[in-house]
Amino acid sequence: MTVLDPDTLSRYSDRVNSKPVSERADAAANRRRILAAAEELFATRGPDITMGELAAAAGVGRGTLYRRYDSVAAVAVALLDEHERRLQEAMLSGPPPLGPGAAPRERLVAFYDAMIDVLERHLPLALGAETGARRYQTGAYGFWRVFVAAQVREAGLKDEALPDVLLAPLAPDLYQNQRHERGMSVAAVKKALHRLAYALPEGAVSRGP
Repeated sequence: MTVLDPDTLSRYSDRVNSKPVSERADAAANRRRILAAAEELFATRGPDITMGELAAAAGVGRGTLYRRYDSVAAVAVALLDEHERRLQEAMLSGPPPLGPGAAPRERLVAFYDAMIDVLERHLPLALGAETGARRYQTGAYGFWRVFVAAQVREAGLKDEALPDVLLAPLAPDLYQNQRHERGMSVAAVKKALHRLAYALPEGAVSRGP
């Protein structure tokens, strides 16, 4: 049985959630102001905001903003990371079915449900951080891919492309289209993803992270 390599997942988790080892009090205060302002702007305006608007809303200078984040997308990634950290911890060491101890397809079902919940709550952030090529460059996508690839292997399949295929339906722009342009319910989207997860063979029960 192939188990999920906890060192690999932890490496992605550390990259996603890393913060400066040493941060001055004023720098920390600026970071909190920037992220709070960004969350408000994303919630009310969506991803189409400018760095100038963000600096003004946060009450910091443009130079201060650019020293920490080089783009609106980078700010969105940082904000989304805050919300995804808890999910990553549950995948590594939480109870089944999302955590270790469930069959691969059951873990994939739980993962799909958790990710749809994140998208439903934080879609403007996800649209700002994880669309187009940016989606595949984030540490979070690497983390999700390692997890899904492990479920594929534990189900007895050898298919390098399948993890990306299984992650494709979680693209934020697709979810926006499903929910807000085509009127699909959260339950309908989850039901379709459950069917996709059950395309995996039953596999063995995962006993590692």
